[in-house]
Amino acid sequence: MLFFIDYDLRKQRNYQPLYDELKRLGAIPMLDSLWCLRSTSTAVVLRDHFARFIDADDGLSVSQVADWATRGIANTPNKLASAA
Repeated sequence: MLFFIDYDLRKQRNYQPLYDELKRLGAIPMLDSLWCLRSTSTAVVLRDHFARFIDADDGLSVSQVADWATRGIANTPNKLASAA
């Protein structure tokens, strides 16, 4: 399944732990705060997992994606490996 992970890190803005975990799971950045990930998990499980890498006042959205279109970005879901 294809997921978009979008976040808004407020106040402290320590992105590195989140970036490291997204990369570890094979996600790719699409926009400044939007990453794309293939996973056999669910949006709720992924939300709870990535919540461990952000602060309590930060925002996080995980959406399962059935259809998508992009313009003017280097990375797209086509660059993702198949879900493990």
